[in-house]
Amino acid sequence: MLKKRLIVAITGASGTIYGIRILEALKNLGIESHLVMSDSAKLTMSAETDYKPSQIEELADVVHSAKNVGASIASGSFKSMGMVIAPCSIRTLSEIASGVTSSLVSRAADVVLKERRRLVLLVRETPLHAGHLRSMIQVTECGAIVMPPVPAFYAKPQSLNDMVNHTVGRCLDLFDLDSKLVARWSGMEGGK
Repeated sequence: MLKKRLIVAITGASGTIYGIRILEALKNLGIESHLVMSDSAKLTMSAETDYKPSQIEELADVVHSAKNVGASIASGSFKSMGMVIAPCSIRTLSEIASGVTSSLVSRAADVVLKERRRLVLLVRETPLHAGHLRSMIQVTECGAIVMPPVPAFYAKPQSLNDMVNHTVGRCLDLFDLDSKLVARWSGMEGGK
């Protein structure tokens, strides 16, 4: 039996902590992770966190260069649960939506879609113009799930960490992985 594996990509959009936290959660769940980070992701990471790219790479089971479009994850014969791009830049979203693949991130995503596997995009941009929205519709029609990292306030987060964890947990829910990071909604008392 093959070990469960998930492809994780981190692009240059703000919110690199989402990809980092997903890698940590996958390690805790015993899921094999295949990481690909864009050069822009490494720049954003240095501006947003105290992590070095090498520290993030250590969280992954396998690391692929974003320039290596011949990597294993670029083939439909590579078996995986799918792929999550967290955060997902508008450029990456647009490449996937149009089927134009200029890096391993968009190539691997294209392969995941053609193989009818799950692709989740934590798109990080606001506000959005009509071109962004069209790309979101187009990529959804191709089979991807667009999941902007929007905080759930019903969980009564006490910190940024709580908000990140909740989003990561909900993202992993889409792959039927229970990371125990989600404060589950249990309904309202009295039906009000």
